Amino acid sequence: MRRAKITIVGAGNVGATTAHWCAAAELGDIVLVDIPATEGMPAGKALDLMEASPIVGFDSNIQGVTSYEATEGSDVVVITAGIPRKPGMSRDDLLATNAKIVGSVAEQIKKTSPQAVIIVVSNPLDAMVQRVWQVSGFPHQRVLGQAGVLDTARYRTFLAMELGVSVEDISALLMGGHGDTMVPLASCTSVGGIPVTQLLPEKRLQEIIQRARDGGAEIVGLLKTGSAFYAPAAATAQMVESIVRDKKRLLPCAAYCDKEYGVGGYYVGVPVVLGTGGVERIIELKLTDSEKAAFQKSVDAVKGLVGAMAKLV
Repeated sequence: MRRAKITIVGAGNVGATTAHWCAAAELGDIVLVDIPATEGMPAGKALDLMEASPIVGFDSNIQGVTSYEATEGSDVVVITAGIPRKPGMSRDDLLATNAKIVGSVAEQIKKTSPQAVIIVVSNPLDAMVQRVWQVSGFPHQRVLGQAGVLDTARYRTFLAMELGVSVEDISALLMGGHGDTMVPLASCTSVGGIPVTQLLPEKRLQEIIQRARDGGAEIVGLLKTGSAFYAPAAATAQMVESIVRDKKRLLPCAAYCDKEYGVGGYYVGVPVVLGTGGVERIIELKLTDSEKAAFQKSVDAVKGLVGAMAKLV
């Protein structure tokens, strides 16, 4: 049986760790790409990871390259390329530089892997996935962004820490843009089937929701010289798995919404079913009035970011 081919563009912390998770789960053969100026860095990381395979017990061929020829015919392309956040920076501060970077990557993917599903991880996420879709010309179902899986994982982690229970027993959902306006849905959050509102007072729940919104900035502040990579990479690998194995997981992702939720043609975080073709369908939920208002605020922020990007590229 043919193994899936997975290209990861950007061999920094997020990209290399995504390769690690994907290889360990035997999701396919992996090509790790970075810019020519990095010289042997992607090849070194790929070889190091290959040398872990006899110990961990996985069969994946992993290459590290500085050009796109080896990526030809990829089934999934993950874009992590771009400059990371530093302390005091918002995701939006990365807009102009990363829009140029991901646009260039999208041009290359269009040439070498025209049938691929693209997962964008670069920040500011919602604007970057919109940019990749515009430049690639791919059907919008085959271009999506990783944000909601990560944000929901942070939300679940903080709830588990607060309640002293296993993260496995916490089910949660989050919508909206990847940033300060993300919308964790209390109405879709439960612990072992018990609504979270029966376990936590409203004030404390809102504090946890705010910590989830600030989750990336909290890690940037602690690291001083970088940003999160273990959890973002794990979230990306989960999405890759759902696509290459056609698992049809229901996951929150940045997907193109037009009539859905009345968004009007923008990428924003919503629950979707992920399979071989990418976004197979978007799930439309009945939101409470307060959730609708928060989601609309998030959509408006995304629209503003995309508008600002259009003036820069």
